[in-house]
Amino acid sequence: MNTPDQSPLGKTSAYQSQYAPELLFPIPRLQKREEIGLGAGATLPFFGVDIWNAYELSWLNMRGKPQVAIATITAPADSPNIVESKSFKLYLNSFNQTKLAGTDALSELLRQDLSAAFGAPVHVTITTPDAFGTLEMGELDGTLLDRLDVEIDQYVPSPELLKANTDEAPVEETLVSHLLKSNCLVTGQPDWGTVQIRYVGPQIDQEGLLKYLIGFREHNEFHEQCVERIFMDVLRQCKPTKLAVYARYTRRGGLDINPWRANFSTSKPGNLRTARQ
Repeated sequence: MNTPDQSPLGKTSAYQSQYAPELLFPIPRLQKREEIGLGAGATLPFFGVDIWNAYELSWLNMRGKPQVAIATITAPADSPNIVESKSFKLYLNSFNQTKLAGTDALSELLRQDLSAAFGAPVHVTITTPDAFGTLEMGELDGTLLDRLDVEIDQYVPSPELLKANTDEAPVEETLVSHLLKSNCLVTGQPDWGTVQIRYVGPQIDQEGLLKYLIGFREHNEFHEQCVERIFMDVLRQCKPTKLAVYARYTRRGGLDINPWRANFSTSKPGNLRTARQ
């Protein structure tokens, strides 16, 4: 069973420029889900996806001319594994001097290799330069928590900060913060994100929620794990009947990772790149 400390993170790596799918390093999701009460055999209280955008993707056509594109990979949240991001980058770089017949051939290799690594079918979209101009930017909508003038004295996730008003009628609202920061589980390097929380249920205390989110500032976990921890803490502490948590993280090594988790029937969020991404 692969563990994060065995991954290429924090280690000197030789960059291969010929196709090498063996570079992908899957890590079981179960290892961290057990910490939030989702052990082996547990029914997941959410569904969702991890949306990866790869901006540094290049290969050679059959005449040796370099090609570039942007790839979007969507992996299901119920896949048994995540893929460690540096290994993902090393894998993508292994295409740099690899000759391929076209984007269809590239897409099929990506789909095949990444599905094997995640342990479930993934969806791959390739955007070529002629379509770069169609890509849009946008921000996550919602009431901005960051407007609140709060005093912070702790920087660890503290679920006890999460409270909801159960004495009044349920509400439906969307809350957003740009102040999410966590650290890589292995290297301790900072990860920056914007998080959106949609819910129906007792009204969540916004000040407590903002303090809770800021509490991730010195917390070491991968992006996907942080979002699932937020989801479970809000679900248990505030007891909404409907809940969705979506985070857009800034890129590292040409990759951004955007996890989304929900427990009610709703469409998958759009893949709009935010200003910081």
